[in-house]
Amino acid sequence: MALSRVCWARAALWGSAVPPGLYVVRRLQFVRSGLTWGAPRSSKLHLSPKADVKSLISYVVTKTKVINGKYHRFLGRHFPRFYVLYTIFMKGLQMLWADAKKARRIKTNMWKHNIKFHQLPYREMEHLRQVCTKDRPEVHGEFRRDVTKCLFLGILSIPPFANYLVFLLMYLFPRQLLIQHFWTPKQQIDFLDIYHALRKQSHPAILCCLEKVVPLISDAGLQWHMTELCTKMQRGIHPAVHDILALRECFSNHPLGMDQLRALQMKALSRAMLLTPYLPSVLLRHRLKTHTTVIHQLDKALAKLGVGQLTAQEVKSACYLRGLNSTHIAEERCRTWLGEWLQISCSLKETELSLLLHNVVLLSINYVGSRR
Repeated sequence: MALSRVCWARAALWGSAVPPGLYVVRRLQFVRSGLTWGAPRSSKLHLSPKADVKSLISYVVTKTKVINGKYHRFLGRHFPRFYVLYTIFMKGLQMLWADAKKARRIKTNMWKHNIKFHQLPYREMEHLRQVCTKDRPEVHGEFRRDVTKCLFLGILSIPPFANYLVFLLMYLFPRQLLIQHFWTPKQQIDFLDIYHALRKQSHPAILCCLEKVVPLISDAGLQWHMTELCTKMQRGIHPAVHDILALRECFSNHPLGMDQLRALQMKALSRAMLLTPYLPSVLLRHRLKTHTTVIHQLDKALAKLGVGQLTAQEVKSACYLRGLNSTHIAEERCRTWLGEWLQISCSLKETELSLLLHNVVLLSINYVGSRR
């Protein structure tokens, strides 16, 4: 009785008075049809395969970031010293990749617009000098040596469990095996001091060669200027710009022209430029010419830009390239020294670039704060 009342009430709500028996039959038919044909379709729209892939990728990226953040916090709490090295390594990879991308962009722009190396702005020229592109392999390029180090370490880590040995070697010999992108700030200062100490070892030999060529100079006035300059160098006096420019004629032809330099002189000058001296004389002369020409082109571009437009790091890097150990010298003094260098460089012709090459020693050896 109660069941029939419920059935009549539901039927009334549906708008028709159906007997209870018919309702039960219809209900059973509906249930059977549902069992036969499956559940009703969802009202949600199915995403396309591309959308599914994108959502999956975004999910994986989000989860990776979360896991990476937890991993960083774990290293920072439990292994703080290792975390510092790990952070420097990851930042180094990012900087290395950014340098490669920037070099490729510059080279592509040069190819599209038919621009030569010496026509580039200063910062792009300096970046390509560091990267050392294929068309100028003889140029002193830090990036090319860095890639060689990376390939060497990659080959060493190929055998099973050899990566642990590579990490140990990198920890024990960071200057020899790590590239500059992975140096700590303290290591950058220490290693630059070591490299400058290596090139300082060639300074006495270069000054000795200048003293020996004094009798070979035909002009008496130039002989006197050269003697005075060597005397000032020995007394620790920083020469003035006009003292150096007065000797430009001696460095354009015999005995100090680029083509008249002897093997011992070229080896000493190569050490002063942080270039390998263990090459035949022909290759040494070619590398010195190329390297000095690139610096001369950089100087012209820098003169157009202006020293005042450079950042503190750019100023110190430019001074270090030109022979001055700028790591322990104040920024303003570095700018002053760089201005003197540009005054000399922009006054020289291509035939007088031997003077610019020797200027790496003449202008830097006695500068205030550089004798360490």
